Amino acid sequence: MWEWIPYDRRAAVDYAHQWAYSRNPAYYDYEGIGGDCTNFASQCLYAGTGIMDYRPDLGWYYIDANNKAPAWSGVDYFERFLTRTEQTDGPFGALTDLELLLPGDFVQMSPRGDSFTHTAIVVQVGWRPTLRNTLVAAHSIDVDRRPLSSYQFQTLRCIHIMGAWREI
Repeated sequence: MWEWIPYDRRAAVDYAHQWAYSRNPAYYDYEGIGGDCTNFASQCLYAGTGIMDYRPDLGWYYIDANNKAPAWSGVDYFERFLTRTEQTDGPFGALTDLELLLPGDFVQMSPRGDSFTHTAIVVQVGWRPTLRNTLVAAHSIDVDRRPLSSYQFQTLRCIHIMGAWREI
């Protein structure tokens, strides 16, 4: 039997603001080995759900620097985990349009349109979200409240978080 857990968007955004320009010592900083953006996004998401999926290859979890799921810190793995169709422990979401993003959702950017290389958490949106009034926080280049319009990308992938599942 499964229990739906609501996503605490405020907790995720508050975490993003708290750690945007520094590193939580409870987590390894992957900046020197490929980037820390999706690791930071996962930390924010975990702050808003409190549920991990400990399946070794297909899950989403962090125990320590060497014991984590690929989805915890890999851009494409993160998206695939969140948009999975099977019901497993952990947060879940759906691909959406920019205009439907809410604070606590995520965006991923593809500079050349061929592969996605950066994940950021949405921390603020305008009444009608646009690239200019959708603000994000991220690591790798540490930012908070940065407009999406200030990034250079060809393709933007938007992920709306709908909650989390927990097996009971």
